[in-house]
Amino acid sequence: MDLLLNEQQRMLQSTIQDLLRRDFTKETLVSIDAGTVDVEQGWPALASTGLLGSLVPEEHGGVGGSFSDAGVLFEELGRGPVPGAHFSSGVFASLVLRGCGSDEQQAAHLPAIASGDEVSAVAVTEPEYGWERGDVQLVAERTSNGYTLSGVKLHVPDATQATHLLVAARTSGENVGLFIVPVDAPGVACRTLRGLSTGLGEVRLDRVAVGEDALLGGASDSWDAFERAMLEATAVLSAYQVGGLESVFQMCLEYSRTRRQFQQPIGRFQRVQDHIIDIVNHLDAARWTTYEALWKLDTGRPAESGVHMAAALASEGYYLACNAAHDVHAGVGIVREYGLTLHTRMSRTLYHHLGSPRYHRRRLAGALGL
Repeated sequence: MDLLLNEQQRMLQSTIQDLLRRDFTKETLVSIDAGTVDVEQGWPALASTGLLGSLVPEEHGGVGGSFSDAGVLFEELGRGPVPGAHFSSGVFASLVLRGCGSDEQQAAHLPAIASGDEVSAVAVTEPEYGWERGDVQLVAERTSNGYTLSGVKLHVPDATQATHLLVAARTSGENVGLFIVPVDAPGVACRTLRGLSTGLGEVRLDRVAVGEDALLGGASDSWDAFERAMLEATAVLSAYQVGGLESVFQMCLEYSRTRRQFQQPIGRFQRVQDHIIDIVNHLDAARWTTYEALWKLDTGRPAESGVHMAAALASEGYYLACNAAHDVHAGVGIVREYGLTLHTRMSRTLYHHLGSPRYHRRRLAGALGL
């Protein structure tokens, strides 16, 4: 495993860094967080870089890049942190379509996702939050010409920005299928949830009628394929959290060098050093396990245990690093314009997304036969 970036990855990294400097400055990100700038304002700029198609095959208009390439891209986005549907549509939805969809469904949707013309959100979790097969309770009732979907999906990232939803529904017994549902279909209602992130939404489906062709792959049970797509997406999400960790570390490092108290930089104080060392430990653990997991996915090695380990460390590490960063910064850290709270809120929003650290540790133990 080579931990150095290759020439192509350095170019990708530079492209996203230029994008952040131009279109996603700290002031812009704070304004998005405050609700004074629409998150969709930056969507054309994101689409122009090609990152929305980073994991879409070339035959469907994408880049056809590796998981490691996607990790480099999303680590840079996490430094912002840049909000929006770049992950939920460009990574998660595209991987679900690749893994579960038929050739016709992939040809119909992946090119539009790669170009940014279509935004797809994956709607799995419900009021009884969870990412296991048994947590899906929304029912797809069979009709003469398709299915009828009724129920609620909760904490769906970017639901109000989406043009399409990939809805997990129970087709019969323990079988769980996924359906492509346009958000403008009769009976679909999406709203933004108030809370830590403006990107999370609630989706209500009231007897939404869909045809046979809406069922991904035509399979009444595609949960196993979905779990594989979720595993792959989780590794990329971990890279995004690594980017957030890196940014939090750099903020603390800079502040500890410039903030003076008792005629010296606060970085000389043992307790401040302890907090920053904790952040470094979280960062290094998350970064190297994440890139090992991405490498395993790229090379066809067994990756389940590696992805779950990386996800647990990245989610928990980002959360705890933000706590430590507030201890370093004290009062200024809670000033919205300073920017640290962008990471604090994002670390809380992503803590449970695609599974909490506890979920991933349990899956890790299972993968290791414990």
